[in-house]
This record gives sequence, C-alpha cells and structure tokens, in this order.
Amino acid sequence: MTTDSRPIRRALVSVYHKDGLDVLAKAFVSASVEVVSTGSTAKALASFGVNVTEVSEVTGFPESLDGRVKTLDPHIHAGILADMTNPGHISQLRGLNIKPFDLVVVNLYPFADTVLSGADEPDCIEKIDIGGPAMIRAAAKNSASVAVVTNPRDYALVARRVADGTGFTLEERRWLASEAFSMTASYDASIIEWTSARWTRPDSIEDTPNESTSDDAEDFPRLLTRTWRKSHELRYGENPHQSAALYHDTLNPKGFAEAEQLGGKPMSYNNYVDADAAWRAVWDFAPSIAVAVVKHNNPCGLALGANVAEAHRKAHACDPLSAYGGVIAANAPVTMEMAEGVRPIFTEVIVAPDYDPDALAYLRQHKKNLRILRVAEPPHSTRQIRAIDGGILVQSTDLIDAPGDDPNSWTLVSGNPADDSTMNDLVFAWRAIRCVKSNAILLAHDQATVGIGMGQVNRVDSCNLAVERANTLAKEENRANGSVAASDAFFPFADGPQILVDAGVSAIVQPGGSIRDAEVIEAAKSQNVTMYLTGTRHFFH
Repeated sequence: MTTDSRPIRRALVSVYHKDGLDVLAKAFVSASVEVVSTGSTAKALASFGVNVTEVSEVTGFPESLDGRVKTLDPHIHAGILADMTNPGHISQLRGLNIKPFDLVVVNLYPFADTVLSGADEPDCIEKIDIGGPAMIRAAAKNSASVAVVTNPRDYALVARRVADGTGFTLEERRWLASEAFSMTASYDASIIEWTSARWTRPDSIEDTPNESTSDDAEDFPRLLTRTWRKSHELRYGENPHQSAALYHDTLNPKGFAEAEQLGGKPMSYNNYVDADAAWRAVWDFAPSIAVAVVKHNNPCGLALGANVAEAHRKAHACDPLSAYGGVIAANAPVTMEMAEGVRPIFTEVIVAPDYDPDALAYLRQHKKNLRILRVAEPPHSTRQIRAIDGGILVQSTDLIDAPGDDPNSWTLVSGNPADDSTMNDLVFAWRAIRCVKSNAILLAHDQATVGIGMGQVNRVDSCNLAVERANTLAKEENRANGSVAASDAFFPFADGPQILVDAGVSAIVQPGGSIRDAEVIEAAKSQNVTMYLTGTRHFFH
C-alpha cells in the first residue's frame, strides 16, 4: 500500500437507508473504530454492537427543528474539512479540541421516491436533505484526508479496508469523492426539476437585462439541469463496435425506458430506438385503436381498426416485406387473435399497454426470442433533447396539437370538399405523417397506410417511392389509385403533386407555404383533385 493511504480510525455515519449497516458495524467493532452518528442511524449501529457517540454529544447541541438541524455545526464540519496534510489545520483542530474524521458514510432522504409516491408538497419539501449533502460535499472536497461513501454497494469494500487497517489511497479517495459529487449533483437536479415545474417565476419578478421574455422562457431555462440514472448496459450500440447503456429519468418511472419485459431476448440499443418510435406513433391516434410496424425508426405500416387484430392486419399489409425483423406497437391490449397474426412474422419487439393472459402465454410459447414489452402509460414527454458535439439541442415535442392539426381549420384550395370517408382518411394520413422521416409522403386508404415514401432528400423521390411501394409491396396492384396523400411539408414545385395525381390519388393534404403554392394548387385543380392546406408542418429529422 502506498504512503498516501489513510487508515480509518474515526468515522461519521448518517444514513437514511439502513441496509448493509451490519457489514460496516462488524468491521467497526473488530477494528475499534470511533463512530459518531445521528439518531436512527446511531440506534441501528448500537443494535449491532457498535459503541456509538451521538452527534449531539460532539456538538453540545441537541437535534432540533424536527430533525432539520443535526450535523450543521463546526464541531462536525471542521472535523470533516480539516486537511490533515496541512500543519496549520492540524494545529487549529487541537486548539479547538475537535477530532478529525477519516471516513464519512452518508446517504440521503429519498426525495425522488417521495415525489413518485404522490406525496403532497410539504412532505416532498421535508425530504429535501440539507445536512447530508453538506457532509458529502465537505468530505468529497477534502478527499486529501477523508474517504466518503454514499452507496451501500461499497460497504463491503469499506469493511475490508477498516478491518485490515489499510484504509484508502489518495487515488481511491478521489474516485470515491467523484462518485459522491455525482450523487449530490443528481440529487439536486431532481429537486430542481420538481421545483421548476411548480415554482415558476411570478409576474412580480422583473426581467433581468438581455433575458429572454418569450412565453417559452420557463421551458428553456438559462441552466438546464436534469438527471438520469443508469439502468443497465446494453450489449452494444447501433453497431457492435459501439458501447451503450440505458439510463432512466428518476422522476418519470412510467416512461418507455421503464418498459417491463415479459419475454424474449435482452433489448438492444436499436430495439429501444425503434420500439420507442412505434410506441409514440400509435398514441398519436388515441383513443382509436392503432397498430404500428416500425423498421429503422420509420413506419412500414400504420393502421386503425375496430379491434387490435384488425389494426395489425391492416398495418402489416402496407409493406409485408419490410415488416420482417420489425417492431410492432399497439395502443390497446394484445388479444389472442392478434398474437396468432403475429406468430408467422419474424418480429424483434412487440410493445403494448397490456396482453390478454392467453395471448401472452401463446407468444411466450411460440415466439421465444420475441421481446415482449409492457409499458404502463402512454408517452407524455413534452421536451426532446438531442446531443450535438459540444452541446445539446432542446425543443418541445412535436405533438398533434398545432392549430393546423385540426381539420376544421384546413383550407380547401382545390376540388370538391372531401366526403366523410375521404376526410377520415385525410385526417388519418395527416396524423400518421408526423412519425415518418422527412421528406415524407404517405398514402392511405381505409384508415391504413398503403404506401410510404420516407427519408428522401427531395420530395419528388418521396412521391415516387410512396407510389411505388403502394403498387408493388402487396398482392393488390395500384393501391395508390383512389388513396389519399399527406405531405409533411409544402411542395416546392408542382412535380411532386403531379406524380400523386397521375397515380390516381384522390385527395391531398399538405401544409402549403411555398412561393409556388399557386402552381401546386393549379396542378391539383387541373385534375379536379381535392387539396387541403393545414398551415402546419411536421418535419421529423
């Protein structure tokens, strides 16, 4: 052991979660470590045979204010913060009759768990730990002299180092300090996330110079602090040479990242990406029953049905070829009839809010590798974050909630008003286009996609692709004829709509806004094709 090792002779222990204390207690007793502790922690340690000194005996001041004040005292913090490599600090401690600590073991009040329990605001506030983070940060700052432990998983390591008298090296203490700072930062970020959603800036607080005064100021604060906790590491990322892990939002335990896996192989990075896209797609149609089939973050089929099995049959029929190795999502419980329809199709993942018991048993028996996910709630994220080199981009989530998403606001610019059946298909196509990668053109009939052109670098190619897929990927030919079309953004030229019109598309919905709108509209008028403008676009990059 190197000379910068510091044996553990005196420890400060104050923990909310008592699991594992028996391991530490045994080592403290065997090594005759002097232990200082607080209230319930002291009682727990004493029950394991540790001769504990109460914090109040050290400070000469009782715990007060319903436990809000325990360790916030110079007799404690001087003992934590004294740099024992500094002769001046050593001299001052002697003059003040304060003993230094070699080890600080602290974990915090369960703030996030209290929030998630549905507790009211006063109870949540009481679980905002003050003394705990102060002790942790003090010990982490003074890693030159003190080892700080915040995770019970490290108790066994601490016990060994206490029992054998070796303590920790400077390198080890610095690593423990880094872990501790990470923990307090995460804890504070959870508090900030909770308070910022409830304690917004009142009108009485004036704007500071150069500060944004837009209506979105609360959505985009000057400092964005969030915390995610690692759930587990994945086999690899998008490709085998990339490493990956799943993290979850500590204040959102019912999001897709917390999906319950009921069967099949472990989830991969790509499985999560595709399944999340499919999950969000089907909930764009709630309360209607919808099923999506997604491949490489793009839908290859999306449909509504009177029941979930019908919706799946219609979605799969759009592009049976691409559905091979895809992901299926449903916004209604999977029935036995749907499970039987899924069985002959090679599918990587299926995700739904629930499964009928016989359907789940059937899938487990006949699709042993199929990853079966159950997610408790629909998506409800209102903010999207994307990393770029050196920073992040943040935007509000693209939902079907813009003024132009209401068909009552659409402007008819060509042809006759759509009848009820055609209008239903136009509304379906407009909602479905949101989840297709840009440039996006989508053909639909009978509340189901029949052709999708996605991810092309120009809209003409997307139009050609949508028509080609509609007419070649199923047994029936010319599915484009009589279908309706949606475009996620305006047509810059008339050539795109002309391809759709020539293929027999009967009605088109698109945002409008091009400087050549007149030419585009004229192309539709020349064929007496119905065209609506929404004034809203749904790019998806």
